[in-house]
Amino acid sequence: MTKKPVQFRLNGSPAAVFVDEGQNLLDLLRRGVGDLSPKYGCGQGTCGSCTVIIDGEPRLSCLTLAETVEGQQVETTNGLADGPDLHALQEAFMENFAAQCGYCTPGMLMAAKALLDRTPRPSREEIVEAISGNICRCTGYEPIIDAILAASGQPTRRTG
Repeated sequence: MTKKPVQFRLNGSPAAVFVDEGQNLLDLLRRGVGDLSPKYGCGQGTCGSCTVIIDGEPRLSCLTLAETVEGQQVETTNGLADGPDLHALQEAFMENFAAQCGYCTPGMLMAAKALLDRTPRPSREEIVEAISGNICRCTGYEPIIDAILAASGQPTRRTG
């Protein structure tokens, strides 16, 4: 199997690794560079727990070939907090009880961040669309939607 050098930016820092032909980005992040924040869920692109942001767009890292991130910016939940200061989405997820078992949380956070980066005050419908590729088995989605609304500075069902 041929190894290929890949250079990219991970959460703002340069990363350079050798990847195997056909290796997916999720495996590269978790085993290659030690970023365990993207979760391995289904491995088939249906659950969304491995969602990362590549050059501003949410992508499923289990379906993304690692070699395709050459020269690109990859963001994971490890890059959200600034030292001890949590990102507004992380705070809102805690305050709105949007994280229960944690299975979907990394993917939801990254899908939400990509949305807020391009649409700072999204409608409820835009939020539902943005997280539609992420499966949550615990919250019923309402706390997640409320958290995203709160992070964007908008009223939620509770603060209405």
